[in-house]
Amino acid sequence: MKIRNQSSIRQTLKAGFSLAELMVVIVILGLLATVVVPNVWSKFMKSQRQIAKTNINSLATALKEYRIDNRAWPETLDALVEPDENGHRYLEMTAIPKDPWNNEFFYEAPRTGGDPIIISYGDDGQPGGDGDARDITYADMLNGDA
Repeated sequence: MKIRNQSSIRQTLKAGFSLAELMVVIVILGLLATVVVPNVWSKFMKSQRQIAKTNINSLATALKEYRIDNRAWPETLDALVEPDENGHRYLEMTAIPKDPWNNEFFYEAPRTGGDPIIISYGDDGQPGGDGDARDITYADMLNGDA
């Protein structure tokens, strides 16, 4: 049977962290989280809104090209991804993209002149709203309000 000397027992007892050291690390991590997480979330939501604006702009460009070629606005956005008699698609994809919150874009052809109505209803997917849930519309983008 092997007997340990007192110095090896002290080293074994000193291994690890004290409760005070662990508490300091936890407090520091908590402070970092309260500063970093809101900033990261804000940047993430801003990027989501920018993606929606880019998609709306792409849809509007494709809709205008469709109108020039066909002398009428399409009834639905699906006409942009369906090949015409020449095999031409106005959007080179098989389906209309959804907004960053996985909702369909709202589209309405203009009644008399003007621009098409294209809307992403934001984070909540419902008309109206404030903050992250605020609607993003093509009309607001043209006016510089989006």
